[in-house]
Amino acid sequence: MSQDSLLDRALVRLDEAAGHLSIDPDVIEKLKYARETTKARLMIRMDDGSRKSFLAWRCRYDDTRGPTKGGIRFHPDSTADEVETLAFWMTFKCAVMSLPYGGGKGAVQVDPRKLSKAELERLSRAYIQAFSRIIGADRDIPAPDVYTNSMIMGWMADEYAQIVGQAEPAVITGKPIALGGSLGRNDATARGGYYLVRHLAQDLSLSQTMRVAVQGFGNAGQHIASLLAADGHKIVAVSDSQGGVRCDAGLHVDMLIDAKNAGRSVASTAGQGGHETLPADDLVGVACDLLVPSALESMIHEGNADSIKAKLVLELANGPITPEADAMLAKKGVAVLPDILANAGGVTVSYFEWVQNRQGFYWTVEEVYDRLRTIMEREGRAIWSVSRDKNVTLRTAAYIHALKRLAEAIEAHGTQSFFVS
Repeated sequence: MSQDSLLDRALVRLDEAAGHLSIDPDVIEKLKYARETTKARLMIRMDDGSRKSFLAWRCRYDDTRGPTKGGIRFHPDSTADEVETLAFWMTFKCAVMSLPYGGGKGAVQVDPRKLSKAELERLSRAYIQAFSRIIGADRDIPAPDVYTNSMIMGWMADEYAQIVGQAEPAVITGKPIALGGSLGRNDATARGGYYLVRHLAQDLSLSQTMRVAVQGFGNAGQHIASLLAADGHKIVAVSDSQGGVRCDAGLHVDMLIDAKNAGRSVASTAGQGGHETLPADDLVGVACDLLVPSALESMIHEGNADSIKAKLVLELANGPITPEADAMLAKKGVAVLPDILANAGGVTVSYFEWVQNRQGFYWTVEEVYDRLRTIMEREGRAIWSVSRDKNVTLRTAAYIHALKRLAEAIEAHGTQSFFVS
């Protein structure tokens, strides 16, 4: 794998897209760098009375199209480079979906599984205390990400309200329903990908009964498995960070979800219902029609891409395929529905939540699903058309689609808005 930073590898996509458009070089220069990245050290009191500190970041990558938007992840391996890259992807994701947002992201370098609930709440509130001057309903809007959830967003929204002296529900999305969260948010990332696959199934020559392998079985992985299984597709392999299972006749998805809800790995179901042990690293090479990476970045790389047998890859994770692996898959004829389109259901329903918070009027779950499906199908169809018209991969087409919108907005602002004369 290349030794370039994660952001350097992500910027390869920008350069590829720019080669297909007549873009002012100033636009490309602006999009190569984050507008601002803030670093803080969060000091919290642990349950045993000691104090411990954790590194944290918040990046506002680009706000040309509106306030920056992006999740906050709690992960022991988080870095500033990762945060800026995720914010870059969010910039393009929001442009792909034509949302009035720019891209942002946040992280705390911590393993939340080692914290008590009280310690986790203190850490969540400390994050808002550190970054309250950066976020805001019209400036930067956080949401859940890896190892964060609606409960944590609720604590953060409450802390922000205490700091500013009034409730500001639109400042954070992915909140509990009781605090202004939107119906349909919990499965939005997976559901958006599901709608996309269903809409493009005929164009992609997909079978009516697909064999599906899911890498990563957190929120997105569980929901995509459930949605596809309910449509009659066979989930033949699943993995998480501790192992995997396979069953050619189809795994019992409910059994896998029950194991995760009980704090166990999917591997703990091996020996039950025909489930067989599968090393997590072997999942990408399982014989299947659809591979769904829904874990972390760079999980598919030049070392394992050649083993992929799937006809289609649906990227529910952010950046799961490296540029080197992408080129290998294209050469093999494997279609990839790219992350900035495929997993954009999450940020789209976050946008719906933000709109509902500002209006004080809330939609039914059917309305949320209908609006999400309409947008996923509209943008998916547009990107499919760009891919065919320009004879490029779906990923390059998605970046072309987004870059055109970003360039129009940047140029409309005028060069003096982002360069000092």
